[in-house]
Amino acid sequence: AAADALAAAAARLRDASVAEVAARTRCQDLDRLSATALRDARRLAPLREEHHRVAELAGLAAGTSTRNERRMRLESYVLAARLEQVAAAATARLRRMSAGRYTLVHSDARAGGNARSGLGLHVIDHWTGKERDTATLSGGETFFVSLALALGLADVVTEEAGGVRLDTLFVDEGFGSLDEQTLDEVLDVLDALRERDRAVGIVSHVADLRRRVPAQLRVVKGRSGSTVRHELAGGGHG
Repeated sequence: AAADALAAAAARLRDASVAEVAARTRCQDLDRLSATALRDARRLAPLREEHHRVAELAGLAAGTSTRNERRMRLESYVLAARLEQVAAAATARLRRMSAGRYTLVHSDARAGGNARSGLGLHVIDHWTGKERDTATLSGGETFFVSLALALGLADVVTEEAGGVRLDTLFVDEGFGSLDEQTLDEVLDVLDALRERDRAVGIVSHVADLRRRVPAQLRVVKGRSGSTVRHELAGGGHG
């Protein structure tokens, strides 16, 4: 019995010795891996900080960061400065076309929902003293606001291009939405441009414009195709 107990104890001792050697080997491996991980962590720390900084800047530029309170993209931020210039230049035309009623202003107010902000336009209605979105304008008002913006953009581009003039302007449709008084005011602005050596072309089907525009190019449909006829107010043509 004692011999059997000794043999069993010797077997357990051998197993324990093998387990101890394996454990020591694993401990040495873990120590080596821990040292490697520590070195890598120290080496990656500056890269991690740089990543966080770049990621935060990217979020700010894209308008998705919580720190970007207005959810404004970087390109919108840059364009907003130009839009302010365009709105100021357009206001000079708009006040005349609206008989002093409207002024255009840039708005960077945060849009609702997930919409991006930064390129909004509002009008100040001097009859009511209130500022409101351009979406609240009527069809005719929207037309001459758009025309004023086009003219304001041309003015800003001319100034930025070192005085290079944009001598030709085409206005495509929209006149059918204007009442007679507004049409007169818009045409007065266009006439003022023409008097300063700018060519202004109007693309329209409104019959009332035939007697208001002195020189016309009329598109005439035919069986063999369309032809262009040059006409002058009063009936002359060529």
